[in-house]
Amino acid sequence: MPNATATPNETTKKSLQALALGALGIVFGDIGTSPLYAFEQVFSNGAHSVPVSEINILGVLSLFFWSLMMVVTLKYVFFIMRADNHGEGGIMALMALGLSKTGANPKLHTVLMILGLIGASFFYGDGVITPAISVLSAVEGLELISPDLKDIVLPVALTILGLLFWSQRRGTGRIGLFFGPVMLIWFVTIGTLGLWNVAQHPGVLAALNPLYAFEFLAHHDGLLAFFALGAVVLCLTGAEALYADMGHFGRLPIRIVWMGLVFPSLILNYFGQGALLLDRPDALSNLFYLMAPASLQTPLIIVATVATVIASQAVISGAFSMTRQAIQLGFLPRLRILQTSADEIGQIYLPFVNSVLALSVGAVILIFQSSNALGSAYGIAVTGTMLITDFLAIAVAIIAWKWQPWRAVLGATFFIVIDAVFFSANTLKLFDGGWFPLLLSIGMIIIMTTWHSGYLIAEKRVRNLTKPLLEFIKNDVNDSIFRTRGSAIYMVGNEHLTPMALIRTVKHFNVLHKTVAVLSVKYELIPYVDEASRVDIRICDKGFIQIQIHSGFMQKTDVPQILRNHWPASLKADYDPISFIIRRLAFTSENSNGLSLWRKKLFNVMLRNGAMPTEVFSLPESDTIAVSVALKF
Repeated sequence: MPNATATPNETTKKSLQALALGALGIVFGDIGTSPLYAFEQVFSNGAHSVPVSEINILGVLSLFFWSLMMVVTLKYVFFIMRADNHGEGGIMALMALGLSKTGANPKLHTVLMILGLIGASFFYGDGVITPAISVLSAVEGLELISPDLKDIVLPVALTILGLLFWSQRRGTGRIGLFFGPVMLIWFVTIGTLGLWNVAQHPGVLAALNPLYAFEFLAHHDGLLAFFALGAVVLCLTGAEALYADMGHFGRLPIRIVWMGLVFPSLILNYFGQGALLLDRPDALSNLFYLMAPASLQTPLIIVATVATVIASQAVISGAFSMTRQAIQLGFLPRLRILQTSADEIGQIYLPFVNSVLALSVGAVILIFQSSNALGSAYGIAVTGTMLITDFLAIAVAIIAWKWQPWRAVLGATFFIVIDAVFFSANTLKLFDGGWFPLLLSIGMIIIMTTWHSGYLIAEKRVRNLTKPLLEFIKNDVNDSIFRTRGSAIYMVGNEHLTPMALIRTVKHFNVLHKTVAVLSVKYELIPYVDEASRVDIRICDKGFIQIQIHSGFMQKTDVPQILRNHWPASLKADYDPISFIIRRLAFTSENSNGLSLWRKKLFNVMLRNGAMPTEVFSLPESDTIAVSVALKF
């Protein structure tokens, strides 16, 4: 296994203060904008609304406080963030960490892979709902300025999100400079609003007592309490981001910002909303904005809208990052990935993913029409991801940390019970809107499993039709073959096998370059591979060399640059001119063993529409030749 290198944003490279401000802008946008809709949703959830009363308000506030304390603080901030894959977090990194330690246990490998893919698919469902509900809930504040503005809420929300998705191609580097300061203003604002309202009714602080939460659950019928929990979970949306973005900022800055600013601000605001609702039950119509004096409501709407855009940006960037990881781990076809920053490898843009997200978010807004309606669709994806994270963490604790199984299971049982209850509560929303993120998740699972299985079958088919490279060199390469000057780099999946493009070149043209390199790229189950371990080279007979490039699932693989850095000194004279030979596979589907016919057709669609290796590996188009190979599978 190649050595891992540090992530680009280690605490040693940047000041703690800068990292903390950056984390504030990127990591906490989603969970930080939950006060716009979360508390209100409990009491305005249609037929399943909790009646407004003092005992219910205190009970719900207690549930909010202890949910944030148990799930976010204890589980994510102080437990799950310990499970890093060479500094990187997130469900794909967690899955990769588990897979790297499974060894010769194929059943365990399969189980962890399935869990990781389910968790990743839930993330995509969450990624569609979050921008929609966040921006829509902020823009709905326009109704306070004038009821006549209600008709423009949807167009304004769609316009803001449209501009946001359109701007992705330009990169987030410049606008990202403003994320931290804006979110600092946001958290100070919501904390201050909450403190001011709590001061008007300090009795709400009694809700810090967990007995109020238990009393609330005990004194309502099971169905209503369950629906209430399905709304309470909205305060936890964005918890996964704390873990997923750990590689960018490190554990310490995230922990400091959460405990020092974000958590207190959220609690103050939720308790402030509870205090206002105790005094003014009619404030439920727009609870968050009515916390502020009328003269400050318009500026608050502006700040809230900007904050939700930032929260949406974090989710969109997370979807780009998740997709790249899935591609490089072999669960999605190659897609066009554009680097939007020369300095930060994490700043990328995927046009196809961006388009799909934009259309999906627009569809969600048009289908559900309001943030309250969207609240019913929210939760299944979030709690599903949380639950999957629990099980993967158990596996990592046993496999990677060498914990005794009983210790790992016992330690995680508490969190599993909490997350399972929240997930079960959200299944009740299935017909009220929960079907949408669930449908998206199922679709992503089908796509990822189809690509992974189809690719393995296709590669097996290719291996059966070729021969070992050393055997080819020995038996098929002779003096009758004309050798032209320069080097040819044949891109393959396995550098030990003879590329089919090479076989056909010799067969049909009887010509070879003076130097022939058979090159493969292996994506390791670690985020970054250090430069010293990037390349393995073996010089063979008759001008042939075998090259394997190692790349982490967070790294850009610039093949020409890597070759210039690692090309054998003894062959420098033969390097130029250089040609890259790539393979384009085309499979004809047959209804045979393996994938079903419809999944083979889906695989072929993905294969045909995947990005060219020239884009994936930064190959110069003028020096790249594609050889098409048609096969049955």
